[in-house]
Amino acid sequence: MSRITYREACRQAIRAVLQADSRCFVMGEDVGRYGGCYAVTKGLLEEFGPQRIRDTPLAENGIAGAGVGAALAGLRPIVEIMTCNFSLLALDQIMNNAASLSHMSGGQFAVPLVIRMATGGGRQLAAQHSHSLEGWYAHIPGLKVLVPATVEDARHMLVAALADPNPVLIFEHIVLYNAEGELDEAVGGVDIEHAKVRRSGSDLSLVTYGNSLPKCLAAADELAAAGIQAEVIDLRVLRPLDSATVIASVSRTHRCLIVDEGWRSGSISAEIAARLADQALYQLDAPLRRVCSAEVPVPYAAHMEAAALPQVADIVATARALVSPAG
Repeated sequence: MSRITYREACRQAIRAVLQADSRCFVMGEDVGRYGGCYAVTKGLLEEFGPQRIRDTPLAENGIAGAGVGAALAGLRPIVEIMTCNFSLLALDQIMNNAASLSHMSGGQFAVPLVIRMATGGGRQLAAQHSHSLEGWYAHIPGLKVLVPATVEDARHMLVAALADPNPVLIFEHIVLYNAEGELDEAVGGVDIEHAKVRRSGSDLSLVTYGNSLPKCLAAADELAAAGIQAEVIDLRVLRPLDSATVIASVSRTHRCLIVDEGWRSGSISAEIAARLADQALYQLDAPLRRVCSAEVPVPYAAHMEAAALPQVADIVATARALVSPAG
């Protein structure tokens, strides 16, 4: 076992795939000399050179398009888009080309492209740099959407993503970069098809992903002190969404609280709630509940940003009301 940061786990993953496959390269804004906006690629330019760690102009649509072209040509590009809001400038390439070409060609072309991007709020980066757009991309057929929330997933998901013949988007939460965790050196890979039970419980299911995972685990500790045993499900993969693991958990606990840093309307939490209502309604002993970000542009001021994002206290209060409603 070794204790490392989430950032270092991401860097180790990139280094490992670059060492293993000469077709693999990294491209994006400031990934080389600057070392990445969040220092994930720091030191890799010196190690692998400018052909493998390629700084690009500030042109997200062009970067994504070059990544699609490189993937079609047989390379294994890792495109970094600095923050997920910038990816909206590349949406045409991601949705109309990367996600669609294999289907439009009847399977004659594969687009083995990985796009990494930072997501989420909590660092006072204000409304234009605090989005959680992974749920938007999970709406698009032809993409796989991964959200690693642990150092183990951050270390191993990239390898599996590059082995996929179709485009994979990896969303790394900005608050998690400094988080530390134990990395088991004996683990050689992780599953990028299924959700994972991070904590077992019998009274309710907390379903979440990304930076809301540590919040749900902390909330589960508080609830346990009050005699409420919460099961915590880390979705990890938003497309394809693993409904079976969520339904199995709710079938054990019969209550469900979904925690999602995205906005409530049209969110991943809404999709999960709809699937549970459709496929597991009679397993529920209480209404479905959600804790999501407030439906406002994320504020800059620290106290307002905290109020807008899901917090441990919100999760605990909602869970307690769900398990022990006022009579």
